[in-house]
Amino acid sequence: MIKRIFQVLLLAVLLLAAAVAVKTWRTPSRQLAVRPVAKLDIDAQAAAKRLSGAIPFRTVSSLDDPKGNNAEFDKLHAYLAEKFPKLHASLKKEVIGDKALLYTWQGSDPARKPVALMAHQDMVPIAPGTEKAWSVEPFSGEIKDGYIWGRGTLDNKGNLLAQMEAIELLIGKGFKPKQTIYLIAGDDEEVTGLRGALPIAELLKSRGVELDWVLDEGLLVLDGVLPGLGQPAALIGLAEKGYATFFLTLDTAPSHSSMPAQHTAIGGMSKALANLEAHQMPGAIKGVAGEMFGTLAPEMSGVNRVMLSNLWLTAPLVQGQLEKSPSSNAMLRTTTALTIVRAGNKDNVLPGRAEAAVNFRVLPGDTLASVEAHLRKTLDNDAIQIKAYPGNSEPSPVSPTDSTGYRTIEQTVRQAFPDAVVAPGLMTAATDSRHMSLISKSVYRFSPFRMKSEDLARFHGTNERVSIANYAEMIGFYHQLLLNTEQPPL
Repeated sequence: MIKRIFQVLLLAVLLLAAAVAVKTWRTPSRQLAVRPVAKLDIDAQAAAKRLSGAIPFRTVSSLDDPKGNNAEFDKLHAYLAEKFPKLHASLKKEVIGDKALLYTWQGSDPARKPVALMAHQDMVPIAPGTEKAWSVEPFSGEIKDGYIWGRGTLDNKGNLLAQMEAIELLIGKGFKPKQTIYLIAGDDEEVTGLRGALPIAELLKSRGVELDWVLDEGLLVLDGVLPGLGQPAALIGLAEKGYATFFLTLDTAPSHSSMPAQHTAIGGMSKALANLEAHQMPGAIKGVAGEMFGTLAPEMSGVNRVMLSNLWLTAPLVQGQLEKSPSSNAMLRTTTALTIVRAGNKDNVLPGRAEAAVNFRVLPGDTLASVEAHLRKTLDNDAIQIKAYPGNSEPSPVSPTDSTGYRTIEQTVRQAFPDAVVAPGLMTAATDSRHMSLISKSVYRFSPFRMKSEDLARFHGTNERVSIANYAEMIGFYHQLLLNTEQPPL
């Protein structure tokens, strides 16, 4: 009997192993076969100097003082007009709100739906006390060691000027688009986009505009970041997570520390916050994350290919590994971040109030209402008052991968970065593009920056920079993208 059981178990293991092997072997590549294109002939050094010249304008946006840096935006606008004269002579320019820019490149065929390229002019400030950690002066735009340095090179003047470089080149060659192309450059993306991108979307909607597709900043060409993948991964964001901050307040009677009450404001808030951190919202390899790993699996090697090709069997193990990394964990669930805690101002006084802020990045499929319900249940303290941040926003809709827009962008990425694997992805941060869902069902997020893992901290961080070689690739990407809009995608 024992021998028989052993034989049955062995047969089951062999059959399972065979099924895994067959599934791994038969999972086909999803990479699009494209026609190679010649490398764009541009003066990369001259283009780098133009980007360098845009960095010293300190177009830092502010939530509380929206007009505080208007003079810097005016200088940037004048600079762009000077450096891109063909663009400014051929496209209609409108300033929306305070300093947001809307350019219209009129197409020759009114029957074709227009498209939009997006970027933003504003930047985040330099974190106080970190200035000396920079290798160059943060707003110098210095060109050094083959890089353009300074705040805004990555986020997001690099995108904006690369788009303008591409349009300037195309106009110089006599190119005229069949469909209208909008160039949208908000002035407050870093502080919600409610004064720039949203009014532009509302304006276009009032004019009856429906965009075929939109491309904004977003995911990157990641080199050596994804384990098991020997090639760079160019990820095109189909959606972005929602934003939900809740402010918590717990009031008790203040008292002297020599006679502490059994339950205190700090103790009650600390217990509630510990509960939140310990009981995250559920995660799973599904939706956009499922599409991404399904696309990457056939391109991987070794055990990573086996595991990702057989999620029907390996999902719990794979999810457990993904949850260990903050970046991959963020793709699987609505994340919980304890960002602010305040209580007390004297060491011998028990404070009567404890305050905290909790920030959730909301996965498509969850909602602000479901997050708040989770928050209240997990806090498990009716005495804690909860106030939602007025700027909270739902997750964006998930854009399709079978649309003209996605296929055009995918084709262009494959042509501009032929060494890269292309896959859909989820944007875990917020961009101006979320406002474009008012006027388009196909909104995508991709920035043609080549990034290694050690470079990711440069976004909003120290020593922000882009290589001159990569900047030339970026210009080539936008140039080819605009050419590809003229023909049906492959």
